[in-house]
Order: sequence, then structure tokens, then C-alpha cells
Amino acid sequence: MLDLRSAFDRDGYAVIPGFKSPEEIAALRARAEAIVRDFDPSDGAAIFTTKDQAAKSDAYFLESGTGVRCFFEEDAFDADGRLRQPKELSINKIGHAMHDLDPVFDAFSHDARLQTIALALGLARPLVYQSMYIFKQPNIGGEVRWHQDAGFFDTDPSTVTTFWFALEDADRSNGCLWVEPGGHRSPLRQRFVVRDGRASMEELDATPWPGAGATPLEVKAGALVVFHGRLPHYSAPNRSAKSRHAYTLHAVDGDAAYSPLNWLQRDARMPARGFA
Repeated sequence: MLDLRSAFDRDGYAVIPGFKSPEEIAALRARAEAIVRDFDPSDGAAIFTTKDQAAKSDAYFLESGTGVRCFFEEDAFDADGRLRQPKELSINKIGHAMHDLDPVFDAFSHDARLQTIALALGLARPLVYQSMYIFKQPNIGGEVRWHQDAGFFDTDPSTVTTFWFALEDADRSNGCLWVEPGGHRSPLRQRFVVRDGRASMEELDATPWPGAGATPLEVKAGALVVFHGRLPHYSAPNRSAKSRHAYTLHAVDGDAAYSPLNWLQRDARMPARGFA
């Protein structure tokens, strides 16, 4: 774990190849497919976007922190509001509490090895607040603009740490992650907050987002990428014929003060749990 912590402190991220087995990946993918198959679009045709998240953050999104909900790609619908392709090829992601509510996701997410990693990276009492299954669909997979996860999970001190699992090979052709090595030492630029039921994106710092210094994280299925909450990261649209499935967990240190303005809140009815 010494090398992991060294890379994390230096670059703001670390990659662990082959962390999850093909069998574990297959089980998670099969369960995600079943959730989408059972999803009725009439329940709420929410579209996920990072281009204007505040404007798009209606109750369907803001209440998903303690549920399991499907979100469509931005380009899933034509001008008449019809899906351009089958439902299973139109979903952007599933979020945001599968790790607590679904047995298959629970088993994948609550892994003693993840607890060991979290402790090694400095989380004294890691608590998992959010899970996302990201499809990055062929041809219509949407761009995720540059952002820092600490802007969505504000704690004092800042502690949010991201655990990103490649469920398929990810490369530049199908929208892999891009990061700014060392960028976790830069200021927090934006913060997504909810006041009186209304979401907004606050501008905190005018530091530019990365440009030519960005690095693509091309990884094989099974890899785990763990990164600092202030690390700027981005993924391009997927215009290839292959998907780029991934699964993400966001954990914070339970000893830090969790902001009451964060969009995702837990209470005694569903308290956040650790990895173990």
C-alpha cells in the first residue's frame, strides 16, 4: 500500500489493474441489465448532463440518493421525443444507492480490500455515500465535462475519494477518463449545492480547467482507479460502436463534517456505511 499512497499523493490518482475478476464484473453487468429491463421510462425520463446540472436537477435526480433510478443519455431522444434506439442502449447511468439497496451491487461494493485501500489513503472512517453504474453507450455516450468530485461531496476537511471500476476496456476510442496529474493540489473550482430545495452550481475559483497537460487513463476491464476528490477529470463523448461500462463509488471520511448543502443527504433511515 506504500506505493499506492505515494502515487496517490503525487498524482492525485492510482491505478490497480485486475482488481475485480471477470466473474464479479459479469454479475454486476447482468444485474444492471436487469434493472434497465425493468425500468419503465414513464416513471421519469430524467436526462443526465454535466453541462447545466443545476437546471436539470429536478426531484427525480435530487431524490435518487437513497434510491435506484435510471437516467437517459442527452442524445437518446429525437426532436419528437422518441428514443433513437432501444431503451437498453439509451441509458446513461443508474444511481445512486445500489450499493445499499441491491444485493448484487452490495456484494461488489462492500469488499474488505476496498476498506484497506481507503484506510491507506487516509480515510479514518470511510463511509460510502453514492454508487453509479455508467454505460457510456455506443454512438451516443455523452461527454462528462471537467469537474472535481469534491464539488458534489463537500466535507470539512475535504475527504471525498472516488473508486472507479472499469467493467469494460476503456481507451480514447470509447471515452476513457482523462485526468490532470497533480491537479488535486489545485483549488476547488465549483460546488453543487441545494438550498430550500433548489439546486445551483456555485463558482468558487477561476482557475482554468486542464488543457494540453491532461492524461488519458486507458485501462483494461477489472482495473480500479482511485482518485482524490479535487482531481480534475473528464471523459469525451463516445462515438464508437463499443460501450464503456464503469462503476463508481464515492466515499468520505465519517470523521469530517459533511455539508448540509450537499445534494445527497443520508439520515437514520439509511445511514451511510463503510466498505467492510
